[in-house]
Amino acid sequence: MNRFCGSPSHHLTRRAFLGNATGAMIGGTAGLKMLGTPLFAEQLKREQKQCILIFLAGGASQLETWDPKPGTSTGGPFQTIPTSIPGYHVCELLPKMAERLSQHTAVVRSLDTTNTDHDAGARVLLRGNRPDDSVTDYPTLGSVLAHELEQRDARVPNHVALYTAYVGLTLNRVPDAAGFLGSRYDPINILSRLSPDGLQPPKSISDFEHRQRSELRSLLAQQFVRGRQRDGTLASYNDAYQRVRGIMASDQLFDISKEPQNVRDRYGPTLFGQQALVGRRLIEAGVPFVRLNRGWWDSHGENFETHLELVPELDHVMAVLMDDLQERGLLENTLVVTFSEMGRTPAINAMRGRDHWGAAWSATLSGLGVKPGAVYGATNDNGTEVIDGKVDVAKFYATIFQALGIDHQKEFKASDGRPVVLTDYGTEPIREILA
Repeated sequence: MNRFCGSPSHHLTRRAFLGNATGAMIGGTAGLKMLGTPLFAEQLKREQKQCILIFLAGGASQLETWDPKPGTSTGGPFQTIPTSIPGYHVCELLPKMAERLSQHTAVVRSLDTTNTDHDAGARVLLRGNRPDDSVTDYPTLGSVLAHELEQRDARVPNHVALYTAYVGLTLNRVPDAAGFLGSRYDPINILSRLSPDGLQPPKSISDFEHRQRSELRSLLAQQFVRGRQRDGTLASYNDAYQRVRGIMASDQLFDISKEPQNVRDRYGPTLFGQQALVGRRLIEAGVPFVRLNRGWWDSHGENFETHLELVPELDHVMAVLMDDLQERGLLENTLVVTFSEMGRTPAINAMRGRDHWGAAWSATLSGLGVKPGAVYGATNDNGTEVIDGKVDVAKFYATIFQALGIDHQKEFKASDGRPVVLTDYGTEPIREILA
């Protein structure tokens, strides 16, 4: 570590930096302290591409966010406000993002998807609407991006998902998995908290004993594979075990008390805001994919009261996160995507609610690879159908991949050896919103 004196005359690659920083992490906490330094952030923003997904579990209403229809039978009680994009108005509940849209964000108002069931819809949205249903272990977006964007020498996690709520408030129904990519790219799931379990060994085991057990496991694994053909499953387990101590050394990344009080105050006291701060810390440390899950938006009754509570919080957290990433020089290499498993019906039901809707709804993309201030697609006066620029899930995914510099027609091999393409053959991204 002493060869990194901080002098600008000494060239330091991110790969060398991470290799040494994580080596220190495995040996102690000194290397971990480097993760928040300006030097680390500078190297990170230069070379690594990353992604944050803000997933609005339950189905946020496009009419109370990005595609309002005031003064119509479907419009509801809220008015619109102008944005920094000339001629484009959003719901009055989004004043902070309205000011910032032209700086870093593109809006897609013309998503048209088919499945409007929570579980099945989330599986469709998070897997890119796979045309081949026979590939049952196809990985979700986060796992694909973790695979494509990871730094192989890093010891921080590849894929972290933080939940305020999900269907039934249980991780048993979270449709997020690495599938045929292997367990290395499975998420660390954190529900209703700021950090995962198991970051420290049991009190009955000392750090020295934990190291000895790890070394013994490594030795036995080497003896087992000696003289045998390489086994993919065993390699995946070995890979996961080799990262254990690095992930344990990352425990401080989940500790927002390490942030100055003014930064914590900026994000606010809500769980969603605090998890967003954890997400920024993870991105700054080199985690390639972070998912922030804010629920529950399923407003079959009292839709307007629900959105009056949730949209201002979303507006605040998105605005603060974008500002923080931008000020730290991270937004230019980080794509922030916001969407749900579906939208909500233009028609207002008898309980003043909106039901499930997939025919015409909205999403946003900000930061890396995005044309700031672009607004793509349009719906009719009542918001019941797309009249310009229809976007299916594959096209939306192709846009995400392209913004991150990933070939959206890249082929993987499924567990049975068949080639599987990232997005259906012939799919084109939304080039109008790509930088």
